[in-house]
This record gives sequence, C-alpha cells and structure tokens, in this order.
Amino acid sequence: MIDAGLPVHAFFSMRDGGVSAAPFDSLNLADHLGDEPTAVARNRDTLAEAAGAPVSFVVAEHGLRVHHVSDAAAPVPVADILITDVPGIALAALAADCVPLLLHDAADGAVVAAHIGRRGLFAGAVDAAVAALLNLRPARSSRDLISASVGPAICGRCYEVPLDMRREMAGRHPAAVSTTRWATPALDIPRAIETRLDELGVGQVVRSAVCTFEDEHYFSHRRDDLTGRQGGVVVCGAAPGVSLLGAPATAP
Repeated sequence: MIDAGLPVHAFFSMRDGGVSAAPFDSLNLADHLGDEPTAVARNRDTLAEAAGAPVSFVVAEHGLRVHHVSDAAAPVPVADILITDVPGIALAALAADCVPLLLHDAADGAVVAAHIGRRGLFAGAVDAAVAALLNLRPARSSRDLISASVGPAICGRCYEVPLDMRREMAGRHPAAVSTTRWATPALDIPRAIETRLDELGVGQVVRSAVCTFEDEHYFSHRRDDLTGRQGGVVVCGAAPGVSLLGAPATAP
C-alpha cells in the first residue's frame, strides 16, 4: 500500500500481497473478471484491514453517476463516483490503467472515490466528483478546503490512441495531449485530471508518479490484457495512517 497524501486515511494498493492466482496475481480486488470468488473475498478483507473500516467499491461504467454511501453493508449500484460523509465508511475505486481519484473536503469531512478513464474524463467525471462534495456542504466554503489524490495510472508516454481520438480530447482537455515514447499520438489522463482539478479551484492536488503500464508492481490492462485491479481507498473520519480501530493501519 502507498499513502495517498491526503489529510485523512487514504492509500493505493499494489498487485502484491494477495492470494489470487495468475493472471490475477495476487491482490486482485475486482470480482467481475473471472478470478476465484473466494480469493477476491480474501483480498478485499486484506484491503478492509488496511483501511480499518468496511469498504464500499465503485461499480464503474465510465460515466458520471454519483452514489452516496450511507450504509457500508448496503449494495452499491453502478456508479463511477462514490461519496460519503459518514465516519467509519471506506470507499474504493478500482483500476488497471484508468485513474483512481480520491477526494477529501475539510469543510465537512466528506470523501469521494472515483474511477476516471478517458471516457469519464471527456464526459465530465472530474467536475461531477467535485460537485458531489460541494453539494453536501451545509454552507458555502472555499474550494481550497478540498484535497485530491490522483492515483497510479497509465502515463502519457504509454497510452497510445488514434490521432482523431487525441484531437477530440484536446478540444475539451488540452492538457491530455501527449506523445508516446515511440512518437505516436497519446493521451495523458492523469495530467488532464490534475489540470482540471486546479481549474476547479481544488486546494491541494497530489499526483502519483507511477505508470501502471511501466511498473509491473501494478495491474495494467494495456500491458497484460486479462489481469486484476488495484484500488484507491479513502476512509471517512480517520486520521492519516490510522485505522478507526485506533491502531496504525496495516498493509500486507
């Protein structure tokens, strides 16, 4: 686990430390890929232990749907953005090249976990995630109180796309325009997300330097095709690095 750098307990998992067999080895957190269900369940238990709280997982569709989690035991519908202001609930966004985005609002303690890829970015998922936090506030407060962490994802040197796709994205997010290491059109989704968060007035933005395609300690769909998913986790009401059980957060 790597710390997400937020003023609340938040972290990103890696692919090591779980029980899944290849090609999902080993800390695969996704239950929709064909991995052994009991292995996924054990891996999710490991994540919950690290969080020190029950975890609700994003069910992504590359869209803008927001779901408010008020009961950690309740099923989560399809939604790329989860939000909660209930202390003791952890939210997780899964990815394997897309961006797990974590947000915290010091105005009321609310947190967000969002799955954002190319389609979600283009549709406005970053704006939707920030708006979800603003809508929860009881009164107007400065956006400087919002902190964001842009997690490990495929970088602009590796995310090759057709030229027409890059041109389309450039019309909405110029910061996404990039070129691969082999001199072909590419998109830099993490950079575009960071830029958009700055434009929206988010006070602090932390961005991971990890490229999931380049670093084999992370799952990458582009690199491996059939593979697992890592997660970004944020815990409402928990101090950084400390579980809600009052003990230091653990990691495999």
